Amino acid sequence: MYMKKFILFFATLFISVISFAQSNSEHLTFKGVPIDGTLSEYVAKMKSAGFKYLGEQDGTVILQGDFAGFKSCIVGVSTLKAVNVVSTIGVIFPACEDWSSLERDYEHLKSMLTQKYGEPAEVVEKFQGRVIPDTNNEKLHELYMDRCTWYTTFETKNGNIQLSLQKGEYSQYFVLLKYYDKINSDTVRSAAMDDL
Repeated sequence: MYMKKFILFFATLFISVISFAQSNSEHLTFKGVPIDGTLSEYVAKMKSAGFKYLGEQDGTVILQGDFAGFKSCIVGVSTLKAVNVVSTIGVIFPACEDWSSLERDYEHLKSMLTQKYGEPAEVVEKFQGRVIPDTNNEKLHELYMDRCTWYTTFETKNGNIQLSLQKGEYSQYFVLLKYYDKINSDTVRSAAMDDL
């Protein structure tokens, strides 16, 4: 009788430990692909998912493809050369020329992310200027002048996701979505700490 309880206890403990280890070793996913592996391995997976290779710059591979219902998004896959493990994915959605389109895309993506990941951990959507803008042109001008902070962060056990409004060169405005894999971001951070 005691032996059965003893075996049952250790079997339950073993299964619990295995389950915990598996859940702690899961990576955040992008388009269903875990954010893991070397840069070349991950890029090969993204090409298989329909993304087109555009080039590489400073350890970031630039791809283009459709994502979340948007055509021709630019995707950056980043790693640190010293570690060569993918840790961050960034998506630049098609540029908008007016505030209402930019905000519409942002709100649409925010709604989908909330549906998938739950309520955001942090939402900051504000203008820092002395005067609060009224018109769409004034709001866009505040973004251009870096007096607009607009982002939403989702935290998951596998990493963080941040949606934001950004300005590019030549008066381009876009929504940026970044995925930070927890396991690999910690690995990259650890390697950076070794430099200090």
